[in-house]
Amino acid sequence: MKNTREFSPQHLAYLRGVKKKSILVNVARFSILFFFLALWELSAQLAWINPFITSSPSRIAKAIADLYKNGTLFHHVGTTLWETLAGFAIAVAVGYSVALALWWSEALRRVLEPYLVVLNALPKIALGPLIIIWCGTGSEAIVFMTVLIGLIVAIMNMLGGFMATDENKLLLLKSMGASKLQILTKLVIPSSLPNFISMLKINVGMAWIGSIMGEYIVSKAGIGYLIVYGGQVFKLDLVMSAVFILCVLAAIMYALVALLERLVIKNR
Repeated sequence: MKNTREFSPQHLAYLRGVKKKSILVNVARFSILFFFLALWELSAQLAWINPFITSSPSRIAKAIADLYKNGTLFHHVGTTLWETLAGFAIAVAVGYSVALALWWSEALRRVLEPYLVVLNALPKIALGPLIIIWCGTGSEAIVFMTVLIGLIVAIMNMLGGFMATDENKLLLLKSMGASKLQILTKLVIPSSLPNFISMLKINVGMAWIGSIMGEYIVSKAGIGYLIVYGGQVFKLDLVMSAVFILCVLAAIMYALVALLERLVIKNR
């Protein structure tokens, strides 16, 4: 850590201001959350709202505790988590690779780009019956749906990042005799890091959408299964509990990507 004597008083005051602002932002975030939960619980307790329909924080906590007691909580969470992570990883890896291939070959890009646009606009839920026929009724179908949701997004985002490389820098490397592989590894990939992080952030949401959507269609376990089952038997506390767990898991996954972003920026 650098000695504070290396900084001017004005710079130190600026750093203290930035730190203070960050603390205030975090306090405001948690205050809003606490106020919302407290108001929700109070409204349910005073019968301002119908807790059977809207549930309440205390009922959600009880439902989660019941899932834990009967030994199914981690089974459902684990099922959805691995399906989501598997689909996320496959979509990112394949999407990045396809985007590289499209950048490398202009002819291939011009041929396939219209199809990518059409596939991106296609409602993936419409392919649900076909996915069941192709992949069966197990987790493979859910992972396939997750990949399908995130793949085109990954390709389009990374291709846009590759194509946005500074033209002047490209011309400079070409004039110096750099090969296409050297241009790719020394310029295009490093300059597209912000797009890669942005693609990861988008695909976090896409992965959870895909896995839950897949579990809506066909599942025997998982958070999406709990939501569907709870809705069918009118156990709305179970539905809200599953939604709460989903929010927590998605937030943790997004926070990990944000942490990766800070590490990348720090090491650049």
